[in-house]
Amino acid sequence: MKMNNNPKLLLALMALLVVVVAIDQAEAQSNICNMSVSDLMKCKPSVTPPNPTQPTADCCSALSHADLHCLCGYKNSKLLPSFGIDPNLAIQLPRKCNLPHPPNC
Repeated sequence: MKMNNNPKLLLALMALLVVVVAIDQAEAQSNICNMSVSDLMKCKPSVTPPNPTQPTADCCSALSHADLHCLCGYKNSKLLPSFGIDPNLAIQLPRKCNLPHPPNC
């Protein structure tokens, strides 16, 4: 079967390519500073007022793989409060997980 003789097949392949690229971009955007959205949610109870919990082992494990310097870039962002996250509590997480606190953060 020649592709130039089957425009439906060509159209289907192009649509599949668009879907694959869209999925790849969505996955790339769902990672923040080497933490997936799922990893970030593991830590949310520890950074959400008024009664934050101690970070869980799962949270600390996820945080240990994160780019902490990158996460520091969000401390003055309005993005965190829009998700109910207190930046001051977030900054305390590395210490609570016995991880090195990034300098100048």
